[in-house]
Amino acid sequence: MSVARSMLKVNVPGVAVLAPVTSSEAEILSPKALQFIATIQRIFNPTRKTLLQKRVLRQQALDRGVLPDFLPETAFIRNDNNWRAAAPAPGLQDRRVEITGPVDRKMVINALNSGAYTFMADFEDSSAPTWENIISGQVNMRDAIRETITFTNPNGKKYELRKDGKLATLLVRPRGWHMLEKHVLVDGEPCSASIFDFALYFFHNAKELIKRGKGPYFYLPKMESHLEARLWNDIFNVAQDMLNVPRGTIRGTVLIETILAAYEMDEIIYELRDHSSGLNCGRWDYIFSFIKKLREHPQFVLPDRSDVSMTVPFMDAYVRLLIQTCHKRGVHAMGGMAAQIPIKNDVAANDAAMLKVRNDKLREVTAGHDGTWVAHPDLVKIALDIFNEHMPQPNQIHVRRDDVKVTATDLIDINFKGSITEKGIRDNIQIGLAYMESWLRGVGCVPIHNLMEDAATAEISRSQLWQWARHNARTAEGKTITGQYLLQILDEETDKIHQNLGAKYTSTKFEAAKNAFATNVTGEKYDDFLTTLLYDDIVSAVAKPRL
Repeated sequence: MSVARSMLKVNVPGVAVLAPVTSSEAEILSPKALQFIATIQRIFNPTRKTLLQKRVLRQQALDRGVLPDFLPETAFIRNDNNWRAAAPAPGLQDRRVEITGPVDRKMVINALNSGAYTFMADFEDSSAPTWENIISGQVNMRDAIRETITFTNPNGKKYELRKDGKLATLLVRPRGWHMLEKHVLVDGEPCSASIFDFALYFFHNAKELIKRGKGPYFYLPKMESHLEARLWNDIFNVAQDMLNVPRGTIRGTVLIETILAAYEMDEIIYELRDHSSGLNCGRWDYIFSFIKKLREHPQFVLPDRSDVSMTVPFMDAYVRLLIQTCHKRGVHAMGGMAAQIPIKNDVAANDAAMLKVRNDKLREVTAGHDGTWVAHPDLVKIALDIFNEHMPQPNQIHVRRDDVKVTATDLIDINFKGSITEKGIRDNIQIGLAYMESWLRGVGCVPIHNLMEDAATAEISRSQLWQWARHNARTAEGKTITGQYLLQILDEETDKIHQNLGAKYTSTKFEAAKNAFATNVTGEKYDDFLTTLLYDDIVSAVAKPRL
């Protein structure tokens, strides 16, 4: 059933909303909320743009051969053993299992009910940022916090929150610094998506969360330096001051999902120290970033994704350093995503997938992680059982890991066995195509090959293909990989999809996905992010701004 939408009359100077809204979404986009967003945008967007330019300059240095290293100018922060970050906030002392997912209404209810200790509601990589997804997601956050959220399926099945007081603590992940919200203009310029997502959520929910004994808690994605963490901290302080919320009420857990951030973990916690709730191993984006940042160097060519496990040298070093750094500073060291989903009608395959989950969670808890991520409610109990057995207390921040010694070269050590295969190439193309097609339809969280995939996986897929073509890598079968060869396989895989779907193919987005994918796999053009490459295809701005 479609919901009536109409253009919003905006009476806030300099602000324009270019897409229609429902009546409940209009409540979210109130004049005071839009003024709050605009104020933060005006203060901080220039800094955001400067930091994005610093990323460009850093990439140029990497391309010239200036490899990542710990910063000499911040050694005083790393070497000072006395400072600590904030104590865990209410509802965040025990985070042993966190479930993540997009912000659609049914998912929010199921995740809050799942038995996980926390739920990361994701406006970022598992949500395609259509206007409807983003703004309805904000409505869903408001209703979830007030425990009024319900949902009825077309078949009549009703979903509502459990009444036993065991709802997961809510965290929100806004979009990264590189993203724009093109449906909202401030002084004629698209709003930063990070600022939009954060400010709208904080404005409507901060005081309600405090009243309910929790607080406004966030996951912060895609950062590449401590200066980007400083920007978040400055925004947190200004936002709290504007609403007369005590400074230090907000908490932010930073995803260490870029290779450059791994060299600045102490500094990132330090910048956010009054608002820090730790770091998380964002493993898939981390692999993507490793390829992306070092893509011009043949000595860093990675094998098939299936060979890049959490135990290979560069990934193991990253995990150990993250746990040591977090615990030294008194904050949570969160583990990564178990992307497996239950496999119906195949007991053996399902048992094998669940064993992978158990082994992964056992590795994490014995390494010293304080919690972990799952993508599906059925995995909550599996992860809980492992953490409950090996971590009966709320966290293990007291496990210092003083034994860990990680050097700059350890973090880029790819001395492990692996190969590039035609199957690996085809898997990357299948995953990239399927994910991008889904994203263009407005769905950002997609089951592919029995894994729940988000944008990070598609990023790995296209980045590996680009890297292999760029350096003419050879497959285990003896084939030299070229851009032309990859485009040929892309055609073959798209043809298979076309044949399987028949007449239905024309109503999909596969052709658009293929055309976009083809621009980024030949070893030549390389876009920073697929999400920015594709974003204009899902923008639905229909009105000319009247400022």
